[in-house]
Amino acid sequence: MFKTIREDIRSVFDRDPAARNSFEVLTNYPGLHAILFHRLTHALWNLGLKWLARFISTFARWLTGVEIHPGAHIGRRFFIDHGMGVVIGETAEIGDDVTIYQGVTLGGTSWQKGKRHPTLEDDVVVGAGAKVLGPFTLGRGSRIGSNAVVTKEVPAGATVVGVPGRIIKRREDDELSQEEQRAQIAHKMGFDAYGVSDMPDPIAHSIKTLLDHMHAVDERVDNMCRTLNRLDSGFKSGEMPALDDRDFSVIEEADRACDGVEKDTDQAAIQGSKADKK
Repeated sequence: MFKTIREDIRSVFDRDPAARNSFEVLTNYPGLHAILFHRLTHALWNLGLKWLARFISTFARWLTGVEIHPGAHIGRRFFIDHGMGVVIGETAEIGDDVTIYQGVTLGGTSWQKGKRHPTLEDDVVVGAGAKVLGPFTLGRGSRIGSNAVVTKEVPAGATVVGVPGRIIKRREDDELSQEEQRAQIAHKMGFDAYGVSDMPDPIAHSIKTLLDHMHAVDERVDNMCRTLNRLDSGFKSGEMPALDDRDFSVIEEADRACDGVEKDTDQAAIQGSKADKK
């Protein structure tokens, strides 16, 4: 039990640069208080003392502003930052090293008994105000942007934003080792507390992809016209209006800026991980 409490306290220092000492964390962090209360109420719930578990859970909600049903399964080193307005339902399952911010709801969409709430695998980050609704899984290392509404499964390593939530970034599990992934997430939390600052603009990215496709099509059409001209000297291809790259410079700059931030963050996280190993 004391080992688990020490891990919970240590997770605060790992993910909140404002934490100064253990006494301050123990006395002034409602997210930690809510987790400690849940450890007690979950044990009572499993012993069959359901009314007592719900009563203590209600008291904890009044004290911390965080509502965690005693039946929810929560893993190790779970961190709730700020905490106010967080709601976690009865059948929710949360893995290790998960982080959520204020206003997050892990809720259900059905009144039927059984699995109604989401499952969060290891290393998931859920931004402030996000709503994750339904009995599906957020894959390991996935990130949910602030105020997103997620109603379907999210693959491992993906980033989701918007209402309804849409995937704007994917990463294969084998691109980085588990240790490097955790180091990357920990590094980002210092500068990306709400899980959105380094996300690329999905509209700009889509337009850039269309432009790349159009350039490829234009090149192929030009090659076809040159071939037809060699076969038939009377063939004349009409001139197509030229595209001025300056009209799309804003999109290019936005895309390069996002790529640069992501690469710098990833490189710094990997270097930090290597330094920790030494």
